[in-house]
Amino acid sequence: MSEQPAARWSEPTAAGLQDGELPGQPWPLLHCWLSEAQSVVADEGLAMFLASVDAQGRPHARMLLLRGVDEHGLLFFSHYQSAKGQEFAGNPYAAAVFHWPALQRQLRIEGVVERLGALQSDQYYQTRPRASRLGAWASEQSQVLSGRGELEAQFALCKYRFLDREPPRPANWGGYRLLPQRMEFWQARPARLHDRHNYRLQDGQWLRERLAP
Repeated sequence: MSEQPAARWSEPTAAGLQDGELPGQPWPLLHCWLSEAQSVVADEGLAMFLASVDAQGRPHARMLLLRGVDEHGLLFFSHYQSAKGQEFAGNPYAAAVFHWPALQRQLRIEGVVERLGALQSDQYYQTRPRASRLGAWASEQSQVLSGRGELEAQFALCKYRFLDREPPRPANWGGYRLLPQRMEFWQARPARLHDRHNYRLQDGQWLRERLAP
């Protein structure tokens, strides 16, 4: 019988989520948790695990960085022809997870993904370092390469192509918005009696409920 990995778990000490103190909508709590995560682990606090589903119903997941939150949802950017871009085109449902061990918290978000408009994608693209903007031109994300040399050669060609001008946003690169239909806020508590508060969107209104841990 194989040896089981040792569990590394310290008894939770953080304050819990009290029912009477929670907002009626999830957005204030979302902003609060993201801000607190960034104050503890900087930009790593914006790392999220994003899952999509392909045409055969098989799930695929990856880590990426949240790039913003607006009044409608969570923003991130990618190549439209990447694996996840093609999956979103065929099935827009997605799920995201934020895990903040230092805060003993987890946030789950489920909803539908939509593309951002060209203007919003252009504006974000221009905030990126020049090398990152060139990289968006050089990389056909998720496509098979013959080797690293091929990628570096493409990058060199892009540097030469845009030697005397700023690279515009590639037509196949831009933003996405995850429109939440469900958000679950999980806070560790002693004796495994964790707090789980689930917000779900029903008929345009957010409903909150406490779930058993």
